[in-house]
Amino acid sequence: MPAAQIRLQQANQLLYVAEWSLALLTCDCWSGGKAVMTRFLVSETAESYQVGANLKLIEALACVSIFLTALLLSTGSNFAADSTVIAPGAHLEKLAEGYAHTEGPAADSQGNVYFTDYGNNLIVKWHAADGKLSDWLKPSGSAIGISFDHVGNLIAAASEKGELWSIAPDKTVTVLLAAFDGKVFNGPDDVWIRPDGGIYFTDPDFHSTHDQKTRVEGQNVYFMTPDRKTVRRVTMDIFKPSGITGTGDGKVLYVADYGAAQTYAYDINPNGDLTNKRLFCNLGSEGMTIDNEGNVYLAQSGGTVFGVTVFDKAGKKIEYIELPEMPTNLAFGGKDKDMLFITAAGSVYGLKMRVNGLH
Repeated sequence: MPAAQIRLQQANQLLYVAEWSLALLTCDCWSGGKAVMTRFLVSETAESYQVGANLKLIEALACVSIFLTALLLSTGSNFAADSTVIAPGAHLEKLAEGYAHTEGPAADSQGNVYFTDYGNNLIVKWHAADGKLSDWLKPSGSAIGISFDHVGNLIAAASEKGELWSIAPDKTVTVLLAAFDGKVFNGPDDVWIRPDGGIYFTDPDFHSTHDQKTRVEGQNVYFMTPDRKTVRRVTMDIFKPSGITGTGDGKVLYVADYGAAQTYAYDINPNGDLTNKRLFCNLGSEGMTIDNEGNVYLAQSGGTVFGVTVFDKAGKKIEYIELPEMPTNLAFGGKDKDMLFITAAGSVYGLKMRVNGLH
């Protein structure tokens, strides 16, 4: 074989070394999109300078490409170090698995996190002290979204009969609401409690089994006054409201329109009415939460991409947390309220954060 051809063959082998190095680093293996692109760039550079048989230069180019890729990938794998919300070096942890359909996490004053297993009609408790799990309440009224009020009662969107529950620490259940204007709800889905104790909840129709003739009109957001005496419908212009949360000062409410794949912000009036509706972001969600800096976290569950998208208070995307399963809802918990708990399919995940939850 001519010497020039041998050198060219060696050069190609080096290029493949660069490709496979990238493939291994990115776990792309055979599909190796980034690896193929790097090999293409190295090849094009060599061809541009007419050094196809110049082994030394191609070797140098291959080594540089591998070094730069390794540097870039090491930066990417430690993205939390540069994140404004995720703690440095944090990794997504699976905290629980084997459930039917996890939903609605909420933390009590000690940082213990409760979540619902809608498919098993169950509420589960994650203990902040040791990370252990225990079944807390069954049956749970097929609760979905939950939230703690300021005295420690767990307010639950009990979808089985279309009710709103208050569950005391001793597990005594009080039905706060079972109907509106004499008609049953579609199926209360998510709950947010204003600092003064007023309750907002969403009522979408996710294949409700309640008789259409006896159900409320439309899919809306409702408000219950702090004294629990008055309930009003506060939206009538959202296609399918689902996730809901609000700011720590109780002045802004965020509502996800799952059906329209959008999230809106409203100003909250003292009487509970909502005004100044505006588009916050072009993304809907089943659940959301907010941190102490006002960033809003949406559990993205559409299509084939599973993750949590984080927006600052101006609606600018600042972070994305990829998940291996479809997320449903999320909340801050743990002793210091700096662990983001994400319910997803039949599992629960945790991620250490720079920021903290509000309560």
